[in-house]
Amino acid sequence: MIVDDERDVVTLVKFLLERDGHLVTAACDGADALAKLGVEPANTASPVPDLIVLDVMMPILDGFTVSVRLAGNERTKAVPLIILTAKGEMRDLLQANANVACCVEKPFDPQKLRERITATLADKQ
Repeated sequence: MIVDDERDVVTLVKFLLERDGHLVTAACDGADALAKLGVEPANTASPVPDLIVLDVMMPILDGFTVSVRLAGNERTKAVPLIILTAKGEMRDLLQANANVACCVEKPFDPQKLRERITATLADKQ
């Protein structure tokens, strides 16, 4: 799953992952992501992704708050997160969450992000 309010970022990451054979869902903000994941409101029938690429700065509900809520939910607490951030100073705070695999600063190199995603999914196996 990719969660970002920038349509171009969503399109790019989705293209890269689908080209690698992954099924990708997208959410435009944190509240949308929590709803699609069945966290808020609770819905155990909602699918849980293998990985979430999560932007920090978003309207309605920011990525930091989303990461905390995902970590506190039984269904999503083990889902690794790759955090996209334009704010390097938030890196230490975000990486304190057990489910954060890594932080990638915007603007990012698409190939390096793809490599991080591939490595994170391999580590999960």
